[in-house]
Amino acid sequence: MTLGGRTAIVVGGGQGIGRGVALALGSAGANVVVADLRAPKANEVAGEVSSRGVTSVGVGCDVRDGEQIRRTVATAVDHFGGIDILVNAAIAKFAVKPLLDCTVEEMRDMLDSGLVGVTVFMQTVFPWLRDSGHGRIVNFGSAAGINGSAGYGTYSPVKEGVRAITRVASREWGRHGITVNAICPYANSPSWAQWSEDNPGMADVAVGSTSVGRIGDCELDVGAAAAFLCSDQAAYITGHTMMVDGGQTHL
Repeated sequence: MTLGGRTAIVVGGGQGIGRGVALALGSAGANVVVADLRAPKANEVAGEVSSRGVTSVGVGCDVRDGEQIRRTVATAVDHFGGIDILVNAAIAKFAVKPLLDCTVEEMRDMLDSGLVGVTVFMQTVFPWLRDSGHGRIVNFGSAAGINGSAGYGTYSPVKEGVRAITRVASREWGRHGITVNAICPYANSPSWAQWSEDNPGMADVAVGSTSVGRIGDCELDVGAAAAFLCSDQAAYITGHTMMVDGGQTHL
């Protein structure tokens, strides 16, 4: 499996799962634009990706701002001449709380960052994915949305919206050679590490709920799955949700 010579934008690539995907794509040979709300983190990860023998550029981007999305896409085109891959892994931070305590402002922030931002990025990058002849989009859903997890009233609906827009785009854009898939991950991101530190007993139960009995690695497990979906070997897979969670959730 190789992505040599292809160009990817990884949105939310400054940490956690996004960073893992950026590293995995770089290891597979892709040049990577690392986009993140925090430009210093984007630049730091771009340096890590470049150490894999490819070219990587960091870009500060707030996905709630359409102009910043357009600038990020323009940066990719200016540096590499086109775009083959888009990975959407960004969403605003949120607090786990009862649904009755969720505010309209919190809902809108999650919607703007987690669904509207994903959609605008997809729309903006579409012409280059179409022209590449092998365009790939990987979005990120969540088992919290599939299961309707208690306390995730701001997060779960947005992640289910991401899966829905993934299916819509897969049907509309397949004739242009673009595949669009989603991953629902379970991995050792910084947010998971913080949650496990705060809830050690619950964390042990959560890890034990996987079939393989361990938490996933952001690069070697989730990133590798994303790299596969971006490869020619996955050209006949689209509109699919891949559970990369060690068997924790069965669809």
